[in-house]
Amino acid sequence: MIDVVLPCLNEAATLPWVLSRIPSGYRPIVVDNGSTDGSPGVAARLGATLVHANPPGFGAAAHAGLEAATADIVCFLDTDGSLDPQQLPRVSDVVAAGRADLVLGRRRSTVRGALPLHARAGNAAIAWHLRRTAGVPVRDLGPMRAALRQQLLALHLVDRRFGYPLEMVVKAARAGMRVTEVDVDYAPRAGGRSKVTGTVRGTMRAIRDMARVLAT
Repeated sequence: MIDVVLPCLNEAATLPWVLSRIPSGYRPIVVDNGSTDGSPGVAARLGATLVHANPPGFGAAAHAGLEAATADIVCFLDTDGSLDPQQLPRVSDVVAAGRADLVLGRRRSTVRGALPLHARAGNAAIAWHLRRTAGVPVRDLGPMRAALRQQLLALHLVDRRFGYPLEMVVKAARAGMRVTEVDVDYAPRAGGRSKVTGTVRGTMRAIRDMARVLAT
């Protein structure tokens, strides 16, 4: 069994599709982060393990899911429908085979403009910094990823906002974990605008959180 951590904030519209696409042998853990649209009820009704994260924040939700997981391998995935859960084996199989310790899904757009220009630019800048300063061979801080649960817990991740995904990569590299990436398909978000990449303001907020991580 492989656990899949699914941070969730007001994704009632996309959760049915996302959960229906979870592969056999993968256990979905939906981590609600203060939804007001009935997302927790949808997740519970569809058979997902439900966890409530507090305080608010993407990192708080992701880490609560990591702490609730029990499988040796843990995946992370957004619940907005932009990534197909059926492709989770692309990241988890690399970890299971012992070829890497942390695998990120490099998003490859299925349609032009799926990832807005401002989001691509910010992501590229962070990835460039990672390659230059930490020697991490990645070009995308993709939200689909997989790693060994105990190794992630040993990193003692502390960011509870949008810096969490970057902190995971930075601390993994510093700890000597092998970090790599594989291609995954990325489609336009199914549930309206993304809270991060959907607006310039959201992207800048995430970049500020990540900048704090890089400064430590």
